[in-house]
Amino acid sequence: MMQTGGTLLQGKVALVTGAASGIGRAASLAFAAQGAAVCLVDRDKERLLVIERELRGSGTDVLALSADVRESSALKQAIDQGGAWRNGLDILFSNAGVVGLLTPIEHMPEEEWQRILDINLTGSFRTLKYVIPWMKVKGGSIIMNSSIHGSRVFNSYGMTAYSASKSGLNALAKMAAAELSAYKIRVNLIYPGAIESHLNDNLVRDEALSDVGVKVNYPDGKYPYGKGTSEQVAKLAVFLASDLSDYVTGSEITIDGVRSLI
Repeated sequence: MMQTGGTLLQGKVALVTGAASGIGRAASLAFAAQGAAVCLVDRDKERLLVIERELRGSGTDVLALSADVRESSALKQAIDQGGAWRNGLDILFSNAGVVGLLTPIEHMPEEEWQRILDINLTGSFRTLKYVIPWMKVKGGSIIMNSSIHGSRVFNSYGMTAYSASKSGLNALAKMAAAELSAYKIRVNLIYPGAIESHLNDNLVRDEALSDVGVKVNYPDGKYPYGKGTSEQVAKLAVFLASDLSDYVTGSEITIDGVRSLI
């Protein structure tokens, strides 16, 4: 668990999407533990209330807002509320995402393909678009939660839509880093590997995947350090949100316990 009482983010205001569970939840707790006021955005109202109560109980300045990144007007309203709450935003952790149906390309329903891209890629674009005006005056740090499956690993069969969405996100973030540098807004990417999180709770795997691709055997396993935790990713997010990384922008940092190199 992240130690409390830190000051790396003292006086900062952070907005987190997908804040109610998994990596988003861990990052929200970590930001708060380092002194930030935290605006939580999630579509899951029940989980949102749970983390809001937890943070409020620990003395954190917190604002919880229900919004879906697929719904542009509702998302803009939530971000504008978050921006007006403490007169600006210093940190964005754009984290909302889904894995979706794992299936061969030829079996992928077009509506499922569109849903995954709408959440992971277009949802991130919307979030970025609406946050920028709140950061332009004094700069800030934007952290985009991507994946090794959009950058370094392309043999996890069935994850084509997910990988495509994350690859697009990577390009979006790097374009944004260059464009926003004039405003001292840093934009960086996190590439998690296998992380134990809520994201994996609703995976649906098509049986047809058993006949897809070249089979690879890992007799000693493919996770030398085991699977990662949301808290480990959150510690990296704190680094990128803080002034410890004040010359880091347009970069991608892999956090996968060497998984993608095996």
